[in-house]
Amino acid sequence: MARRTAPEVNAGSMADIAFLLLIFFLVTTTIEKDKGIARQLPPKEDLQDPPIIKQKNLFIVRVNKDDQLLVEDELMELEDLREAAIEFLDNGGAPQGSPEYCNFCQGGPDGVRSSDSSDNPEKAVISVQNDRLTSYKMYISVQNELVAAYNFLRNRESQRLFGWKFTEVKAAIDEGNFNGNEDDAQEKLERIQEMFPLKLSEAEPKGSGTN
Repeated sequence: MARRTAPEVNAGSMADIAFLLLIFFLVTTTIEKDKGIARQLPPKEDLQDPPIIKQKNLFIVRVNKDDQLLVEDELMELEDLREAAIEFLDNGGAPQGSPEYCNFCQGGPDGVRSSDSSDNPEKAVISVQNDRLTSYKMYISVQNELVAAYNFLRNRESQRLFGWKFTEVKAAIDEGNFNGNEDDAQEKLERIQEMFPLKLSEAEPKGSGTN
């Protein structure tokens, strides 16, 4: 009796099928992106004597291990942080006629400038201190609110002086989509940045995990 031979399986197309499946999963899979902060660090400087900052020119923001926000020693909700930072940066509390007087600052919500708050935006410093157990999500949220405060004031002044928003023009230049005189726009952006310089100081995180 003759032995029967098993039919061969044609595997020639298996590589094509695997390749198509690979393309399918690459196209349909959503890759989660990590959130971060784009921040350009200042150049390293050898400062023998650190600058003296008046207490009223310092806006202290603390976040504890439970993600609770303590602003100027008072509990505050995250959604109120931006407005508080804007009021501090835009205070312009230096006496009129003094070299530090800010002629474009608008003061608090009622338009009153407080002599107990920052002298001008150039002197104003926001200090952020986190606990080592502070969540990364809260850290990013606090940073976003503070940067949004600066952007609000920069947009306001660029709109007043040039008729366009600082953030929109800067984004267009960064993405290569700006239509116009880029050199002139860059000069105007730098002027606005000088009016409201981004001065965010991050203190060393506490390691105790306490409030």
